[in-house]
Amino acid sequence: MTDEPGLTRRPRRLRTDGVRPLVRETTLAASDLIAPVFVDATTDERVPIETMPGHERVPVTQAAERVAEIRETGVEAVIVFGIPESKDSEGSQAWADDGVVQEAVRGITAETDAYVITDVCMCEYTEHGHCGLIESSAREDPTLTVRNDETLSALARIAVSHAKAGADMVAPSAMMDGMVGAIREGLDDAGHTDVPIMSYAAKYESAFYGPFRDAADGAPTFGDRRHYQMDPGNAREAMREVELDVEEGADVLMVKPALPYLDIVRDVRERFDHPVAAYNVSGEYAMLHAAAEQGWLDLEETAYESLLSVKRAGADLIVTYFAEDLAERL
Repeated sequence: MTDEPGLTRRPRRLRTDGVRPLVRETTLAASDLIAPVFVDATTDERVPIETMPGHERVPVTQAAERVAEIRETGVEAVIVFGIPESKDSEGSQAWADDGVVQEAVRGITAETDAYVITDVCMCEYTEHGHCGLIESSAREDPTLTVRNDETLSALARIAVSHAKAGADMVAPSAMMDGMVGAIREGLDDAGHTDVPIMSYAAKYESAFYGPFRDAADGAPTFGDRRHYQMDPGNAREAMREVELDVEEGADVLMVKPALPYLDIVRDVRERFDHPVAAYNVSGEYAMLHAAAEQGWLDLEETAYESLLSVKRAGADLIVTYFAEDLAERL
């Protein structure tokens, strides 16, 4: 349609500066964002994460200070990941009372008013780097399968230990069948009936996780995770996964990664009435930084547009490494 006198349909009328923000369909606020925090029990000082510019591993003694810095930007929620002092075949430091996440959460909740979410998984705590218990012969087995049912009790134990330490919400990310139900039962039996579960309900076996595995020291030492994380080619399966988590008592539904899976975010939003979260993962963060360093794009503008697209697709909450960078603008 051309701009000619007499036209009755002119969408450009609502694009002028005065009215443009009034008719904006999707908005992004600092309160929509969750900032990841990496707490490292093996260090006494902050350690920059080379593959994630601007982010650091912080010692347990500085966890509350780090979260206070995040809160000053206007971001209200954090998700805590831990790097333990030692690892074993069962990942037992994941549920230890004096574990890295447990100690960090106690400090954060005592010294800040942040909403504290904790990652419930085992990959950072096991010698083999997988998200659950495995057979001793698995190193020689190219068809590695985590022992799903035996892992459930461990995940429940981790979640209870986090809630006991003061976590406001737990976020299981292991992609074990039945993990939400096992964790819900464990929390309720321990008296933590008010602690919600944000399940990584549709977590794909993605190439976008590389920098995170450096940050959290959680890369598999052998094999991969294709037998328990989702195939990137599957969308209908995601709906089955999410529906199972809903039936088991999940309070928030997470899709991970975000940008390559916006169709999944949209499908979850349209099919379920639960709050939907999306994880804007480390690879998405790192690739924008890399392009910006080359002068190929504006980092802040592309980060903002990326997160706006995630919100527009249907996410209510976004876990993102850009949280602090964009909070002031928002």
